[in-house]
Amino acid sequence: MPTCATINARPDRFARLPRNIGLPWLALFALAAADVHASEPAQPLDAKSLRATAVAILEKHCVECHGGRLTRSGFDLTTRDGLLKGGDGGRAVVPGNSQGSRLYELITHAAEPGMPYKRKKLADAEIAALKAWLDDGAAYDGALKKGDPADVWWSLKPLVKPAVPAINSSADRSWAQTPVDQFILAKLAEKGLSPSPAADKRTLLRRVMFDLVGLPPTPAETADFLADDAPDAYERLVDRLLASPQFGERWARHWMDIVHYAETHGNDQDRPRPNSWPYRDYLIRSFNDDKPYDRFVEEQLAGDVLYPDDAQAIVAMGFLATGPWDESSLRDIREDTIDREIARYLDRDDMVTTAMSTLVSSTVHCARCHAHKFDPISQDEYYGLQAVFAGVDKAERAYDPDPNVARKRLDLLARQAELPQLAAKADASLLAEPIQIETTAWEKRITESITRWQTIETDSFVSSGGATLSKQPDHSVLAGGTRADKDTYTITLTLPAARFTGLRLEVLADDSLPMKGPGRQDNGNLHLNEIQASITPKGTTDASAARPIKLVNPKADFNQAGWTIEMALDGNPATAWGIYPEVGKPHLAIFEFSQPVEISADEALSVRLEQVHGGGHLIGRLRLSVTSAPAPLPVQAEVLPPQITAILKVPAAERTNPQRAELAAFVLLEQVGRELAALPPRQKVYSATNDYQPDGSFRPAATPRPVHLLRRGDINKPEGAARPGALACIQGLQSQFELADENREGLRRVALARWVTDRQNVLAWRSIVNRVWHYHFGRGIVDTPNDFGRMGSLPSHPQLLDWLAVTLQENGGSLKSLHRLLVTSAAYQQASRSEPKHAEIDGDNRLLWRMNRLRLDAEEIRDAVLCLSARLDPAMGGPSVKQFIQTPGIHVTPVVDYLGFDVDSRENYRRSVYRFIFRTLPDPFMETLDCADASQLTPVRSTSVTALQALTMLNNRFIVRQSEHIAARLEQAAPDRDGQAALACQWIFNRPASAREVSLVSEYAKKHGLPNAVRMLLNSNEFMFVN
Repeated sequence: MPTCATINARPDRFARLPRNIGLPWLALFALAAADVHASEPAQPLDAKSLRATAVAILEKHCVECHGGRLTRSGFDLTTRDGLLKGGDGGRAVVPGNSQGSRLYELITHAAEPGMPYKRKKLADAEIAALKAWLDDGAAYDGALKKGDPADVWWSLKPLVKPAVPAINSSADRSWAQTPVDQFILAKLAEKGLSPSPAADKRTLLRRVMFDLVGLPPTPAETADFLADDAPDAYERLVDRLLASPQFGERWARHWMDIVHYAETHGNDQDRPRPNSWPYRDYLIRSFNDDKPYDRFVEEQLAGDVLYPDDAQAIVAMGFLATGPWDESSLRDIREDTIDREIARYLDRDDMVTTAMSTLVSSTVHCARCHAHKFDPISQDEYYGLQAVFAGVDKAERAYDPDPNVARKRLDLLARQAELPQLAAKADASLLAEPIQIETTAWEKRITESITRWQTIETDSFVSSGGATLSKQPDHSVLAGGTRADKDTYTITLTLPAARFTGLRLEVLADDSLPMKGPGRQDNGNLHLNEIQASITPKGTTDASAARPIKLVNPKADFNQAGWTIEMALDGNPATAWGIYPEVGKPHLAIFEFSQPVEISADEALSVRLEQVHGGGHLIGRLRLSVTSAPAPLPVQAEVLPPQITAILKVPAAERTNPQRAELAAFVLLEQVGRELAALPPRQKVYSATNDYQPDGSFRPAATPRPVHLLRRGDINKPEGAARPGALACIQGLQSQFELADENREGLRRVALARWVTDRQNVLAWRSIVNRVWHYHFGRGIVDTPNDFGRMGSLPSHPQLLDWLAVTLQENGGSLKSLHRLLVTSAAYQQASRSEPKHAEIDGDNRLLWRMNRLRLDAEEIRDAVLCLSARLDPAMGGPSVKQFIQTPGIHVTPVVDYLGFDVDSRENYRRSVYRFIFRTLPDPFMETLDCADASQLTPVRSTSVTALQALTMLNNRFIVRQSEHIAARLEQAAPDRDGQAALACQWIFNRPASAREVSLVSEYAKKHGLPNAVRMLLNSNEFMFVN
């Protein structure tokens, strides 16, 4: 995609124009130069003739871009109301006053830029005609014509199922097996071409297996298929492959290409995303389940809103987050900066580009700085799409994979949100007798069950950042000396042999600390990112011998806004507990043990305090205590909210109803909190969301952020606020979304999802069938799958494309039915052998008179080699495997070593779809074989044949080692070199070897070794290509 440098605020070459003039709509009148005869003198015309002359100019030269094919800059000329209203730049015409009309100044070149822009000035007669029309009031007789419907671009025409072409000859009737073939035959007949004969069964078996499941046939599968003489043998094979779980793995990889899936942020801070993989598994599951295509799309745009009870619909939102993310600009830079705002626009641009390129094959992103130069897409529409995503960010979202747990959590969260509202109005439900009895019992427990805390002297304390930790008389530990940017304290305590149920952390004030602490930051604050506890045997430093203690139900006497005590247990080092602005005073936090812990006399308690926020946000003075009080620990007075403490001081008989209601709500909230804590921990997925933990200044928006149309794409030149919407060029669909509440960001995405999946969305349904065709035949009916506009290609078989799109709709969006239709067609089953006479007429085989010969892609090559070595691990799903050694880098991006990775590790045997994909550090082996570049959308993979690929297939460590494994299998299967050579050809080529091949391979193996002979065969075209 071209880079729009103007978003970085470069100077506007049209800066001399007043702001109320919009350049795009001014250009429209300038296009009228061609048809008025410049050589003829201007003649006075009556009012009717004036209108007819002006309207003729507008209809022929202007309406196409302003109300017809396009509505540039919001200026619609098809009605007089639109003319008088003007466009985004303001008013252009003053009826009855040409001299006061900005339009007239521009067409006469009295103001810059003269119109037509960069074209010859209008002839005097043309200018005079328009001037007279303006002075006469600029009247219309009626709405202007929008142009000839025949001029509508092919991809925007209504979707109508065409009739299947008739077959005339008996030869064609015997060849055709599906309606697809009849469309193919009709096009071939136009050029005097005929289809090729069917491929042999071996070739067809290898072709369809790689195509549907991405794996080669085994010798047993080959033998079974060749021996099956039933008429429906091939159809049953296809059905078996479509039902195979490997089908989803194969076709998910195609979708991952299209949406530039990767598991790192990219850019200069290419941080890994450890939780991207659930979206990949969602794709595999969806394709295997044959999820209806419209549901598949809806889930990826708004699944969290449309299907909130379906965990997979939440995972599907990973679609919008597959692209890069600028960590330095979106997290590290302050919120109120131009750079942060630029980064947000660019991040939304990636979402818009991914969604619209993938789902409707449209280059909407080309309208970021100006109206699209070729397609009917305005800047308004582009920024309307940005507004759709104005309330979400790319971040990790927690979800419950178990729907029962998800429902219970939703109920508890709803109750948690409801209780404060009920308390605020002293709702009668909180004053009911059962609730008041429960509240009284709680109050009795808290007053009678005083938790006794044992403050224990520390045995050892270590600072990873070099701080000096010193023991104080009150058993606290004071930090001094070096104040590292980040630090971790490890404190060990010897406890009496006993059973313990909880841990208390006190952070204490001290005169030696900034602002008296309790933190070491200049403002007295601290950030505790994570706290961990374990039981360790005395006298050992072996970490594997430790028994970890799970800490639950945290409570603190104070939480900094956005930095709560729960964050010290969430496993996310980017979140933390903070106490600002309540500095200069002591604070405490209490943690329960999930299960009571028995500690023997030869064991110690170890507590690890991770403080990695940076900026010296470290604990200055601390003290640890434990308790043996029965769990659950009663709430401690020190950590009760002040208003609850105040209520407890009032005798029960004297409390007002609002006080009783507030106390009851607090007690019930405590119960809800415990129930939430008892639920299984949630998983995470990297997705588009507004439900995520804040990370520094990177925080979710409460409502959708404002989006403005940026003139020339310049952040410094915002114009009107953009309203959520889509494209206006599709007949029958509303481009402006009517939302019940524009502050509910999810409704915006729901509206877009409904717009995309609407049966009248001709782009969406044509797009998906074209993509499926592309992957089966090696080239789409439109060979620019991401661009159905005027800069893209024309369809080779437009009627077939429409027939397939409507058929997919009729079949309920079943993609498997589409796959079956295509691979059972005679066109798909053709041989790939070329015919010179046919090639002279259709050298690119666009009309499909033969099957295209295709090279295996990088994943197919790697997986096929693992199949041959019998090392392929069939395990499905789960976290991606890192087939490299990862070590910390100088900054955020780690160091990745592919060469030093153990090629015999189990991770290396997983199927290629499960590889961990670095955006800026790709696997050299896969990259050499033309694997998709995850830094950009890849609707079509490049296919090259280079010397470097041959060298890679001979010398790469993976290939060398797998060749050794294949050779070992051959030696076990056959006793002599000739037998091994014959088997090698049969396994690798999926056919019997000729006598000459056996002789050549056997001789080569005797001289250079059997593994080297295997590498030679793997480097052959017969293995690397599918006929």
